[in-house]
Amino acid sequence: MTETRTAVAMKPLWVDLSSSDPTASRTFYSRLFGWNIEVSADPQYGGYALAKIGGKDAAGIGATQTPEAPTAWMIYVGTDDADDLSNKVKAAGGSVVAAPFAVADLGRMAVYQDPTGAFIAAWEPKTMGGFDTNTPNTFGWAELNARGIGRAVSFYREVFGWMPKTSEPVEGQPPYTEFELNGERIAGAMEMNPMVPANVPSYWMAYFNVEDVDSSFRKAIESGGQEMMAPQEFPGGRFAILSDPQGATFGLLKMAER
Repeated sequence: MTETRTAVAMKPLWVDLSSSDPTASRTFYSRLFGWNIEVSADPQYGGYALAKIGGKDAAGIGATQTPEAPTAWMIYVGTDDADDLSNKVKAAGGSVVAAPFAVADLGRMAVYQDPTGAFIAAWEPKTMGGFDTNTPNTFGWAELNARGIGRAVSFYREVFGWMPKTSEPVEGQPPYTEFELNGERIAGAMEMNPMVPANVPSYWMAYFNVEDVDSSFRKAIESGGQEMMAPQEFPGGRFAILSDPQGATFGLLKMAER
């Protein structure tokens, strides 16, 4: 089904979309990112599809587990022991939404909810590794929007060993925290904007690397996406945020040359 890849423990390893309309989602993202999307014919995978670019795995797209579930992207963190990780999640005040279970011979997964309410998953690889990163149209960054950033920072430090590094806020924006592991940037986090409706829970968002944020943004809008935040500069490059036609929020990212 996919090539084996060595696990990257405690780092984002995989990302997939649970969609209320997987067929429409596959069409949208294949047009936007140039993904070649292959739907598994094996009934045990329930129509799960692998999105590939350059012959390498980029993401997954499948159906929501229940009709009322929202369409959303999920971030997976690599681990070599999902059971031990689940114990750490509970000890740190999080919830185990789905205890570790086998996905055929591909690996084991679990789903958690942090103390602020954000969902994040774990993947313990066997024959299926992770995505191809650092190339255009693949996963680029994970960012947490939290209601109570202090609790979130403590949780991810305790569970994943991510060390927080908070920068001075840009005018009009909350302080930004970058999680680091062994000196490497792993993900970002910030307090949710108070203007966001109270019924919106804390959430993780996936950003995808693109060659040109503005061009990709226009293509997404033309394909039925909705603007959440128009393309704009930030200290590290340029980004934009959209929702896809089924309602999942995602970002576009182009890092500045160093």
